[in-house]
Amino acid sequence: MFILFISETDLSREKGLSAAGANVDALPYTAPADADMLYYERPRVIDCIPIDPSGHPTPALVTKAAVLEGGLPVMNIRAGTSIAPVAPFRDLGALPGRDPRTGTAVPDYSKISEKAIEAAKDLAGAGIKKFVLAESIPGGTTTALLLLRSLGYNGTVSSAGPVNPLSKKEEIWNAVASRLGIKTGGMQGMGLTAAAEVGDPMQISVASFVSALPTDAEVILAGGTQMMAVAALLRDMKVTRPLLVATTKYICRDSTSCFVEYAEKIGVDWYSAPLDFSASKFPGLADYEKGYVKEGVGMGGAVWYALQNGATVQKITDRTEKLYSVLTS
Repeated sequence: MFILFISETDLSREKGLSAAGANVDALPYTAPADADMLYYERPRVIDCIPIDPSGHPTPALVTKAAVLEGGLPVMNIRAGTSIAPVAPFRDLGALPGRDPRTGTAVPDYSKISEKAIEAAKDLAGAGIKKFVLAESIPGGTTTALLLLRSLGYNGTVSSAGPVNPLSKKEEIWNAVASRLGIKTGGMQGMGLTAAAEVGDPMQISVASFVSALPTDAEVILAGGTQMMAVAALLRDMKVTRPLLVATTKYICRDSTSCFVEYAEKIGVDWYSAPLDFSASKFPGLADYEKGYVKEGVGMGGAVWYALQNGATVQKITDRTEKLYSVLTS
């Protein structure tokens, strides 16, 4: 099953940090709109497709194409958004993440963890054996950096644009580290407590969900450095099960992402979806090849899953073009 965890963090409102939306006030609609795309032809929570400030469409288009071509069973889990999607979802009762520069980011993490564990047990009990877990959370690469650093991984994270605001992310890390009185690795061994202090509700939810799955379940974390942060959290929680982090070639060739290095240090396998939109007639999609968007809404993992079900990359890209054509007509 392909499961999208939608979430929110106050950090996304930091000017120049998140490329998930051109309008900061529209950011809370981004993840719910992505959730809608798994079920409908277009978002219903808002009457437009999520775009970045340069006009590039949400990666949910590619995910939707993979879902259709691969016949993937889908589910949404609401893990801390201020706005609910119109599409069906399971609610963990979480609040959006707070700014970790000023205090604990996820103070209700214990309740979120319990609800996520309950959801995992319910789905596993229904006989599901394959879990492809994705995320949509504007500003999530920054909370990923904060969690990775706190757990001892001194690298950088990707960005949804060709210019990664690394200096801003470093500035935020320094402020959070100062508040907590820590350096890199200062929260090793603290598991969910570390994520609660510096991370976001999605990290808490996915890690708790995975921790409760039976050992014979196959787990794929669908995402880039955000899911590497979840993988690092799981290892810090002493979860030793095999993990595959599935992303796209755009993340792997991003020199600022440290994706492969993280995988080696954390001890997880990785996959890079070989998408190619260079021949697209739509500039918004063709620009994926120039470093825009890169990943999100489990794009790489959805492609991986669809290929397992007999789809091809060409069929997925063609379907993406058709979906975009309908949405922009």
